[in-house]
Amino acid sequence: MMTAAAGGPGQVLIGAPALRERLASGERTILLDVRWALGDPHGREHYLAGHLPGAVYVDLESQLAAPGSAARGRHPLPDPAAFEQAARGWGIDDGDTVVAYDAVGGMSAARLWWLLRDGGMARCYLLDGGLAAWQAAGGPLESGDVRPAPGAVRLVPGQMPVLALEDVADFARTQLLFDARAAERYRGETEPVDPKAGHIPGAVSAPTAANLQADGRFLPAEDLVERFRRLGAGPAGTGAGKQVAVYCGSGITAAHEVAALAQAGIEAALYPGSWSQWSNQPGLPVATGNEPGGSTAAGGQWQASGGAGSVGA
Repeated sequence: MMTAAAGGPGQVLIGAPALRERLASGERTILLDVRWALGDPHGREHYLAGHLPGAVYVDLESQLAAPGSAARGRHPLPDPAAFEQAARGWGIDDGDTVVAYDAVGGMSAARLWWLLRDGGMARCYLLDGGLAAWQAAGGPLESGDVRPAPGAVRLVPGQMPVLALEDVADFARTQLLFDARAAERYRGETEPVDPKAGHIPGAVSAPTAANLQADGRFLPAEDLVERFRRLGAGPAGTGAGKQVAVYCGSGITAAHEVAALAQAGIEAALYPGSWSQWSNQPGLPVATGNEPGGSTAAGGQWQASGGAGSVGA
């Protein structure tokens, strides 16, 4: 089921100039480098070659996800106890301020941001623009590994809303489900990783790459509000009405869209299994084309919200 979060979305981003000032003032700040990209297994090597001073490397595949499977998807959420132990290994204590970054506009680091927020760490932020923004602001880099003293943080998972597989179809019919993947994957024109091409029937295409400016920084908050308004979502109190959830290929870049929505004042649930789970389940329908209902195959009928029509298997 979809579980509710405690509290509002709060601040998501910190800019490179503000981070430089914070570090120069000596305020305790845990920097975490999540250098990862689909198809690039050399994140650690990139980190060792140059990272923010004092930043600790975080391995997305082994520390931010449990082993993948057809039943759970390619990047299931990590075991809570294992994730807490990893967070302690990064030197995090209760009450710390944490800044996560990567070299792909936050699309990898957002997974760590989401997990720490889900564990109750309110003072966890994404470095807006990541490594490139840091360098553009004149920030120095250092090479080599950083091994901090262990921390003692206590995480309590369940603070962020989550959508489970058994609730996805009904949610897509009655609420607002965003597909954060590239539009061509949504339409079913290409599928480089998962067994079927297309999208979850009823989902709305909302590529998370469109939440970024050309330099990799997030769009201004007012532009994000307008973007999501056009897609049918609005901040609390605006009368938008529907709940929002997000999926992607395997639950990584969907966290980036959740962060963008939070920056716009909109709370959204994460569907962790995402397309890699949905497309591996026998009998579940798959839609193709530009529209949420699309042309649907493999698994019975999908009935649009309000009974406006159905699409056969």
